[in-house]
Amino acid sequence: MPQIAVKKLKATNNSKAEMEFAVEVEVLARVRHRNLLGLRGYCAGADQRMIVYDYMPNLSLLSHLHGQFAAEARLDWRRRLDVALGSAEGLVHLHHEAAPHIIHRDIKASNVLLDSDFAPLVADFGFAKLVPEGVSHMTTRVKGTLGYLAPEYAMWGKVSGACDVYSFGILLLEIISGRKPIERLPSGAKRTITEWAEPLIARGRLGDLVDPRLRGAFDAAELSRVVECAALCVQGEPDRRPDMRTVVRILRGDSDAVPAGPGGGKGGRPPVRIESVKYADRLMEMDKSSSYYGEPEDGDEEEEEEEEDIDDEEVEEYSLIDDKSSMNFGAFGAMPVQTMHDPYAKRFSSGNANNAVRI
Repeated sequence: MPQIAVKKLKATNNSKAEMEFAVEVEVLARVRHRNLLGLRGYCAGADQRMIVYDYMPNLSLLSHLHGQFAAEARLDWRRRLDVALGSAEGLVHLHHEAAPHIIHRDIKASNVLLDSDFAPLVADFGFAKLVPEGVSHMTTRVKGTLGYLAPEYAMWGKVSGACDVYSFGILLLEIISGRKPIERLPSGAKRTITEWAEPLIARGRLGDLVDPRLRGAFDAAELSRVVECAALCVQGEPDRRPDMRTVVRILRGDSDAVPAGPGGGKGGRPPVRIESVKYADRLMEMDKSSSYYGEPEDGDEEEEEEEEDIDDEEVEEYSLIDDKSSMNFGAFGAMPVQTMHDPYAKRFSSGNANNAVRI
């Protein structure tokens, strides 16, 4: 008998939570793809809001990289590449094949579910945006998870398909390295995954990026391809990022898919470089998900029981554009809105280790 998973909405008396519930149901009803989580049913009673999906026996990518299955190393190199490619193909459907096109806005490890065969299904469309015909980008309040947010989205609320591409690039680095998008160092400082990866990539030490749990069992050519793809995806300027169709071609090994110009390592061009993101201290203080690399977080087992609903990374909502309210609510409970008073400065600098975007 097929198993199901039920996501129950909290705070049903809140208009924003209601909106996110309605958006998720609408998006789920529109999309049909092997790498997108489908809708089994929903309940919108007087005091109940629930969404019914197929149950995913292997929970999420997060649970295997950082959660209850992390120590078991079930995700070998081949499975990791398959998860990356399948997730990318799901995003291709959202960005280019669905009508209207859909921007997910919250691509992260906990929103990639894994079925019994470890096939990936992109899930959780509560923050999704349906893009009207002829519209290339929109400006909106910023929702998502710190560490995955594209610079133009975090700074100015400009959302487009390129925002999902950026988040996917971070996800690629997370898949190959087993590290979180933001980690806390022993000194107490926090570091993004791009800050960690940038010097290793600049020195050509790609093997040092690979999750040690794989014990060296990876393909060097495939690793180079995935790292190059990630570097292209996380470029600071959205117009320079590939679209998801190109990302799929790169991951499949199509050498012609790598765009010409800086950032590509093909045909005698300079080796790949990655642009690291440095979040402002105030944003870093809002992050609840970072941990010392390799150390379990308190309460991991308890949190993972609710993997289908929410992971140990807080779903944040930021008011980076205006100061109209001091509190807002996401679909899964109360989340404080932090208003930034200082203007954001975007900094591109040359050099191997200082190619950074400051947010």
